[in-house]
Amino acid sequence: MSTDYGATVEQVHRAFSDESYWLARLADSGADDAALESMSVSDDGSIDVVTTQVLRSDRLPGLVTQFHPRDLCIRREETWGPVIGGTAHATVTGSILDAPVGLTGNAVLAPPPESGGARLTFRATVEVRIPLVGGKIENFIGSQLVELLIAEQRFTTMWISQNA
Repeated sequence: MSTDYGATVEQVHRAFSDESYWLARLADSGADDAALESMSVSDDGSIDVVTTQVLRSDRLPGLVTQFHPRDLCIRREETWGPVIGGTAHATVTGSILDAPVGLTGNAVLAPPPESGGARLTFRATVEVRIPLVGGKIENFIGSQLVELLIAEQRFTTMWISQNA
């Protein structure tokens, strides 16, 4: 998956290093509850962020509630390296607490060759360890990831324009 930002790599990375950005992004996420569990920015520009978001069970599709009838508590960890040579790399992991679901991925934030700005390219593997229907749930999560990436790009671009 990839999405283009209306800002430079440095501007997007700077937003990722700002606690107020994460608090605003979580508040805008559409989750029923959301929290910035931890955040640290190293002297070299590396960023570590851990968030949790809760989706109430009454908002979930039947395919999900059939196997997880409780609220979903999603934990996400992002580790961004510094911008080096105009590019930043990240690892992303996600899990749903008390569910056999995991996500691992890598992201690259780089200037697209055809224009200025920044492009986030994200490659992820979703694993749902439920026999017979795990693949269907993985496909559902994958489609939701695309929507999430687009929503986060829109939010980030707007946040940068308002806070630059």
